[in-house]
Amino acid sequence: MAPCPGPVARSGARPLFYALGSLTSCNQVTASLVAKDLGIRLGHWTFEVRGDLDTAVLVGGAEGNANFDRVQVRATVETDATPAQFERLVSETARRCPVTQLFERSGLEFANDWTPVALPDAG
Repeated sequence: MAPCPGPVARSGARPLFYALGSLTSCNQVTASLVAKDLGIRLGHWTFEVRGDLDTAVLVGGAEGNANFDRVQVRATVETDATPAQFERLVSETARRCPVTQLFERSGLEFANDWTPVALPDAG
């Protein structure tokens, strides 16, 4: 993702980074609710989020959409879920997470790839 131009990029908060960060936070909260519904446990999380943005519209005023072109989420989560439960966890989280839905319905290319890792005490 291209950094935001101007003074904000040099010294302050970057709103586009907050948008991507909210995606990880909302996924984690929503997945915790879904896991409770499914009766599975979750442990440590790792997220990697990438947003590709052509800054020509934002910075240069070019014609087009100032939205991200593509957003990719990679999540690794410790869980005791079976493969079927994990698949359900991921699909239900995507369906129920308001921020995921915001990105998915915006028209950008969206990838949401999750990987399960066994909980240390799950045997």
